[in-house]
Amino acid sequence: MSGSAGRQPSLPRLLVLTDRTQAAAPLPEVVAAAVGAGARAVVLREKDLPADERAALADELAAVLAPVGGLLVVAGLAGSAGRAAVHLSAADGFPSPRPALVGRSCHSADEVAGAAAEGCDWVFVSPVFPTSSKPGYGPALGPDGLARLVAGAPPVYALGGVTPEDAASCLRAGAHGIAVMGPVMRDPARVADHLAALRPMQ
Repeated sequence: MSGSAGRQPSLPRLLVLTDRTQAAAPLPEVVAAAVGAGARAVVLREKDLPADERAALADELAAVLAPVGGLLVVAGLAGSAGRAAVHLSAADGFPSPRPALVGRSCHSADEVAGAAAEGCDWVFVSPVFPTSSKPGYGPALGPDGLARLVAGAPPVYALGGVTPEDAASCLRAGAHGIAVMGPVMRDPARVADHLAALRPMQ
């Protein structure tokens, strides 16, 4: 299976990942504030929720994104059936039928190559920097390590401890964009700072 190169230019530079345990308010409120600050793509994690609760939350977040033409991505195979955009873990099998958009988390050159071979539309490469959300997870790749994984990859999002100050170095390393979680969950207004850092590279 292969992705469509025609979709790639429409991928946003910034993806926001959810984590209700870090959220400053109920998750729909935080996502609404992030969208108000300019976010246009959100990855729903929350894999520990019961299937019906997670499905209802996905519908609620999709409704928040719809008025701005935003994209909701559901993380993981469970509960992803019928969703237009799915983000897979490194260990997930590839869904069939294929959703319109598919991404995958990668941590090594072999995983990036595998995602490219199966036609993923994007990959997350992590951790690029040390992150408080997953302390001890790594080692951190840094911009040089990120650059080594970008060649031949689908569009890459740098994930893990990426601050607005780090955005330019990630893009110079070849990343298409960045993915953020904890800082935006704690203060969704910070979306604007990340977007401002990415804007010179548009």
